[in-house]
Amino acid sequence: MIQKICNPLLIALGAVVMSSCADYLESDQYFKDRMTEEKVFSGKTYSEEWLAHTYSFLKDMNADVCSKSSTPHCFADDMYYGDRDAAYDISNASALSYSRFKLGEYSENDKQASWENCYKGIRNATTFILNIHINGEMTPEEIVDYRGQARFVRAYYYWLLLRKYGPVPLLPDEGIDYTGSYDEIATPRSTYEECAEYISNEMLLAADELQVGRRDGSNITRPTRGAALATRAKALLYAASPLANGNQDEFAAALTDDQGKRLLSSENREEKWAKAAAAARDVMELGMYELYTTTKRTSGASASYPLTIVPPPDGDFSAKNWPEGWRNIDPFESYRSVFNGTLDGMSNPELIFTRGDNTSRDQEQVTAMVIHQMPRVANGWNTHGLTQKQCDAYYMNDGADCPGKDREIVGRSDGTNRLTGFTTNATDYLPLPAGVSLQYANREPRFYASVAYNGCIWNLENETEANNRQRQVFYYRGGGEGYTNTMFWLRSGIGVKKFVHPSDTYQGNSMDRIVKKLEPAIRYADILLMYAEALNELTSSHSIPSWDGEQTYTVSRDIGEMKKGIRPVRCRAGVPDYTPDVYNDRDMFRAKLKRERQIELMGEGQRYYDLRRWKDAPVEEALPIYGCNPLMTENQRDLFHTPVAVWSFTTTFSPKMWFWPISHNELKRNKRLTQNPGWTYND
Repeated sequence: MIQKICNPLLIALGAVVMSSCADYLESDQYFKDRMTEEKVFSGKTYSEEWLAHTYSFLKDMNADVCSKSSTPHCFADDMYYGDRDAAYDISNASALSYSRFKLGEYSENDKQASWENCYKGIRNATTFILNIHINGEMTPEEIVDYRGQARFVRAYYYWLLLRKYGPVPLLPDEGIDYTGSYDEIATPRSTYEECAEYISNEMLLAADELQVGRRDGSNITRPTRGAALATRAKALLYAASPLANGNQDEFAAALTDDQGKRLLSSENREEKWAKAAAAARDVMELGMYELYTTTKRTSGASASYPLTIVPPPDGDFSAKNWPEGWRNIDPFESYRSVFNGTLDGMSNPELIFTRGDNTSRDQEQVTAMVIHQMPRVANGWNTHGLTQKQCDAYYMNDGADCPGKDREIVGRSDGTNRLTGFTTNATDYLPLPAGVSLQYANREPRFYASVAYNGCIWNLENETEANNRQRQVFYYRGGGEGYTNTMFWLRSGIGVKKFVHPSDTYQGNSMDRIVKKLEPAIRYADILLMYAEALNELTSSHSIPSWDGEQTYTVSRDIGEMKKGIRPVRCRAGVPDYTPDVYNDRDMFRAKLKRERQIELMGEGQRYYDLRRWKDAPVEEALPIYGCNPLMTENQRDLFHTPVAVWSFTTTFSPKMWFWPISHNELKRNKRLTQNPGWTYND
């Protein structure tokens, strides 16, 4: 019977205490008559329902692009949320303020559904893998692909756990005798290397079984070979990064299993970087993906779709057509369209993996992000914004730093001052309208696709009232969108435009006026940046076999290969390539690469984890958060644009914040499970 195939280890590790395996098996909602395994997996319909349920745990708490009600990990030192300011009860898991999040004032029981849901998904996937071969209604090809999907999703759940909690218990693929006691089946945490290697090996098996090409629109959220290889590359890159590779700090020494075995390697092994680079190259060698671009717009412009603003000549990209240059493309629209719903999954050549509903082409968490970003004039929450640090990270259109970059951060200023003055018309500093600070003039295209600066235009084409469309929005106090005694205002005076389509509006609390969007869980730009990053860390040459063993890569710090990773991203963005001095200096390139990820992947749930794997979090996460001064009125606009520390955001970083705590309930169920250092074992 179905209830007999429960894996009680997962009950111990990833579920609430229940009276029987049958209670725990949520898949039983599909099988009310307690049918046998043979009946479940011999029929195509029930097998598909089982697999669909296995996928269901990928969303919500396990999402990357989402509002903080699901998980706060989409917010780090780049993007914040301001609608949890009040001193909410700490027992309310959905009411974790940004400051409490940044101060590590969450508890061992906050935001813990990801652990439980991942292990539920792992158990369901294992059951599927072990039984799908008996299906008599599927073709052999379908069985192989379905098994590959289950293998992918099982390894992906482990990847999500590893990224958030650090090393976790790896469950035997064949299961454990459920008649044993909890003490008998208790399992310790595996090392970080063991977890990453398991994910890598499972994704190799999945890649061999999964469909190679893109899936049709009704199955766009199902993985392909590219998704398996891309996830493998991410896991190997994290395993190569300083947090898990050569970590000799006190936290790493304290993170052990129940026998005192270190879970983070103190030995720095360069080969890990070589394996990560080769894994990223595996994705590139598929020839399935490329960065999305739109053609240069020279006519037919509108307020929502303006003429292409051509970047300044650079003697390189400006003289060539895509993919060698930007001469015939629109960098702004190319970048914006990747995220705002313009493209469906079949039309987006850089989308490697997404999560959501196949039928509606929507990921609800992305929609929730947009609602929180939109201004009050569109009935949005107006509470997700950008820090001054993130705003300053974007380059000028010629690739230079903005004047006054990071001026408020001790030790980082280059001595320049921020620009003063404001635009007087809508033509001199395109795309800026009149009345906008010159600090926002002549910035790179990704800035205008991502930043809702003070005085920007919100298109709102789905507004029913014509005078509510193409609205210029200011965040000055007293202006409706600025500081109020409610939660609906931007604490830094800088908003977020990424993911917002020109048609989007939330007027009337209807999601029907928001263009449906897919979550960019893994996209090709990330893979390219990973490739360049991993190559930069090499000091010698390594021979690494390709994923299928059909060729061997010679992997080294080859500048030509590094350019294959970084140049397409810079070119599509409309900014110049790095100078030879940058490419020739490992430290300089590393700093530039980190900044490139900060810009290119902003809002995609990457920054929080990047800062940790690089071991940059103790500095970057602890810096004061600066922004415009939202207490200033329009008559004090110079003072508004003079950055100040955001008084409602306090920050710090303590060692316990490297990984999320494991909940007390899980520690009680699995006697061999050890807590992350700095967190407690008891209620």
